[in-house]
Amino acid sequence: MTARGVRTGEDAEDQDFDVEEALALVKGPESAAPGHGPAGEGHGPAGHAPAPGTAHGAPHPREGARTPDGAQPSAAHSPDARHHATPWPQARETAARAARAAARRDAVAVPLDAALGLVLAEPLAALTDLPSFDTSAMDGWAVAGPGPWDVRDEGVLAGHAQPEPLTDGEAVRIATGARVPQDTTAVLRSEHGRTDAKDRLHSTREVEHGQDIRPRGQECRSGDQLLPVGTLVTPAVLGLAAAAGYDTLTAVPRPRVDVFVLGDELLTEGLPHDGRIRDALGPMLPPWLRALGAEVATVRRIGDDAKALHRAISRSEADLIVTTGGTAAGPVDHVHPTLRRVGAELLVDGVKVRPGHPMLLARTKDRQHLVGLPGNPLAAVSGLLTLAEPLLRTLAARPAPEPYTLPLKDAVHGHPHDTRLVPVVLRGDHAAVLHYNGPAMLRGVAAADALAVVPPGGARQGQETELLDLPWAAAGIGVCFT
Repeated sequence: MTARGVRTGEDAEDQDFDVEEALALVKGPESAAPGHGPAGEGHGPAGHAPAPGTAHGAPHPREGARTPDGAQPSAAHSPDARHHATPWPQARETAARAARAAARRDAVAVPLDAALGLVLAEPLAALTDLPSFDTSAMDGWAVAGPGPWDVRDEGVLAGHAQPEPLTDGEAVRIATGARVPQDTTAVLRSEHGRTDAKDRLHSTREVEHGQDIRPRGQECRSGDQLLPVGTLVTPAVLGLAAAAGYDTLTAVPRPRVDVFVLGDELLTEGLPHDGRIRDALGPMLPPWLRALGAEVATVRRIGDDAKALHRAISRSEADLIVTTGGTAAGPVDHVHPTLRRVGAELLVDGVKVRPGHPMLLARTKDRQHLVGLPGNPLAAVSGLLTLAEPLLRTLAARPAPEPYTLPLKDAVHGHPHDTRLVPVVLRGDHAAVLHYNGPAMLRGVAAADALAVVPPGGARQGQETELLDLPWAAAGIGVCFT
């Protein structure tokens, strides 16, 4: 993938961004559309920006107005919402801290073929010596004493029982991995031996005692600790565990996630029509959550139904509930009223980040949290990486990725007050910003390697900027989508 270009001040989207934010600064937060970013982020349905006059694009209730269930609009979406929103770094730490405060999750025994991507909850100790017997490291001959050697008719193959011992002056054909006969001096590689007219074996180079023999216990002895608690189970770890005799691993279980997709306007197939649009988040979120180490238990489309949302949240037994859309305070934005109805504790109610400002994090039960994602697709990605990623990572006991930076190829326009997350491609020693990075757009992030964390006020050309790797760019689809 190549960068499709870097946004400049002449781009139409940035001109709109400048005008809207300038108005917000001059006239105060109440002058801008509440909860909206550069392209009306947060209110729109998955896959599209809201159309004027639609339910998702309806004006914010005045202070004192009530939503359909009679509840007051959330304070975080009142005219002074900017002052209540959580700074982006603090929001990520709050999500991780919330997971650490959750009740301890019991370790589980997991078959090897289901353990990829989990974290060890017990040390991996050797159940046997490795190798468990002296084996040949090469195809060739097992020889005893000095040569030349008389060669036995039968050979020694891997997986066969203990062969007969050798006597001095005797050799036997042997395969890699086969058990070495007792009293073997060395293994002579096939390319280092020749036979004469009397079928006697001669070495073409000096033979050293013990050469090309893997002695029992060379890698480890039974009971040795091979890997500590907290090790991420990679394909290599699975191979080591199998070699050491394991059929299952004791690991931290994957956090279970229920995904509830909100919005009456969403279609699940075909082309958009009659004011309805395709659901982009339903197909995107489950594999992305799996890439973050979660087990997606349920994906359910609820629409704009407050009662159905209440039932779904109340009955969920997942570790994390993820909702899409409905996080603002419009007439069909039911997430806040439903959280109040179930007695949830809001931990984060709005984040100083663009796109994705109206995201939220709530504790719904002692062992359960809810992340409310905005409905616009790139805003939802922002919420996923801001709140869901650190929470899921902590629940799964995965280590936090080491932060890293790269210089930006070109200057990036910033928000006056908030962090911006912008799709980029990595090219050698720099990051190039992609076009199509509005809140309702996925075209940019679909071609991206990472998201650049642009501080308030923007970043100049060549400035070192923190990057958030996208999971498939960091580890490969075959590894992380487990």
